[in-house]
Amino acid sequence: MAAYLIADIESIHDQASYDEYRKHTPGVIQQYGGRFIVRGGTTVPLEGGWNPGRCVVVEFPDLASARRFYHSPEYQKILPLRLGASKGRAILVEGVQGG
Repeated sequence: MAAYLIADIESIHDQASYDEYRKHTPGVIQQYGGRFIVRGGTTVPLEGGWNPGRCVVVEFPDLASARRFYHSPEYQKILPLRLGASKGRAILVEGVQGG
């Protein structure tokens, strides 16, 4: 069943480093079977006061693939760029089986 990496990037304080991170992520995501579903764009807060600065959703074939991506040497090499350039949070979540 599909799994999703969901990131809420609350703020970016080093745009150059964040842009460098963004330049490298698509290839690494694709290498592990992932694809962007949401990459920025307009958000419309509805409940709970949640108003992310930038929302990112990446779909993977399954939770194991998503974990392999996140812990891969390729991603771990570029992750410090995002962590140093922005404030946010990320989770992995399984989708529903059979839609």
